[in-house]
Amino acid sequence: MSIATKYRVKSGDKVDLSDWKTDDAEGVSRKEIEAKTEENTLAIAELQHKLYAEDKQSVLVVLQAMDAAGKDSTIRRVFGRVNPQGVQVTSFKRPTDEELAHDFLWRIHHHTPNRGCIGIFNRSHYEDVLVVRVNNIAPESIWSKRFDLINSFEQGLVDAGTKIIKVYLHLSKDRQREKLSDRLTNPEKNWKFEPGDLKTREKWDEYMQAYGDTISKCNTDDAPWYIVPTNRKWYRVHVVSEIVRATLEAMNPQFPEPKIDPQMANQLLEQIS
Repeated sequence: MSIATKYRVKSGDKVDLSDWKTDDAEGVSRKEIEAKTEENTLAIAELQHKLYAEDKQSVLVVLQAMDAAGKDSTIRRVFGRVNPQGVQVTSFKRPTDEELAHDFLWRIHHHTPNRGCIGIFNRSHYEDVLVVRVNNIAPESIWSKRFDLINSFEQGLVDAGTKIIKVYLHLSKDRQREKLSDRLTNPEKNWKFEPGDLKTREKWDEYMQAYGDTISKCNTDDAPWYIVPTNRKWYRVHVVSEIVRATLEAMNPQFPEPKIDPQMANQLLEQIS
């Protein structure tokens, strides 16, 4: 079984996150894994180059997680070698007044990837069935209807040529405590700490329930969820790189046909000289 398959949620499964490992690297060679990750990032860069040149398909990577799970570092490590022209990262913060004046998917549409590009969502439209639910920002009669709207929205993207990869970075509560503590004690990481992180942590169980329900209800064959063990950074990055590489390889992007007859190349070279 490939890593990409191992952590993919099966269609129709009801997800209980307590059944999924947050650390699955016991007995695994870190050196070998990191070497493979390097291979993957190089392959992703080459595949993205073909995707951009082909200009027919696109990829949307959705990253969701609890605070301190490593969304930013995952993006840097997995996509660090990709040509910046062909990738766009969008971090969805608290909605602005203008965004709140529209339906919840309005602000998302603006950031979906163009053909030939990889779009990465650091948090996403799923905040509107997670944060909104746990913090009672909207009643269940509102947020519960959004699951079907999300599925329809994502299917529309797929039908238009966008491959969707949805990743939940599964961090344990103990590991989160360690990482939040590091943000408080390490001067180089102080800037990362926000008091609101502690309020979110107080509702850990509610978030685990909300995530489980969300993944269960919005996991489709065309837009699957992956639950990635996150306690060890090097393993988490490797798993995500495997998923992205496998997805791009299955898409099989190709360089377009030359715009000139290759036999005319010598004549054109003479003109250039």
